[in-house]
Amino acid sequence: MSIFALQSLAGGFLDEDLEHFNKRFDDWCLQFDSYDDAMIILETLEHKEAIDIVEITPLTYPKYFFNSLQGTVYTTRQIENKIVCVIEPSIGASFRLAVCDIKTGKVKLTKTSYKSIPNVESAFANFEE
Repeated sequence: MSIFALQSLAGGFLDEDLEHFNKRFDDWCLQFDSYDDAMIILETLEHKEAIDIVEITPLTYPKYFFNSLQGTVYTTRQIENKIVCVIEPSIGASFRLAVCDIKTGKVKLTKTSYKSIPNVESAFANFEE
């Protein structure tokens, strides 16, 4: 499960108007089912040398695939059919682990919260469901 998008070398994803780049990948950004489809559009753009085609997967951009995932995602890893993410639900909140099911699209936060990055990194590295 992956999609392709056009990304500026300076950052940001090409919007549907084919002129602006959104800092975050969202529903307004162009998305393609294949690399070849993205290449067709890229070839029509003026400054194509400053744009790359990137592949987006649940592991590289979980917030797009899991709409209910809220907060800032710091890191992800895949364990079988699940994507486990370290998230900060809101600015200044304790860190949590989110378990995202690839098959169902559901997100479940673990009950434990972590005050610091070293604490959550240890839990993340040793996570088993």
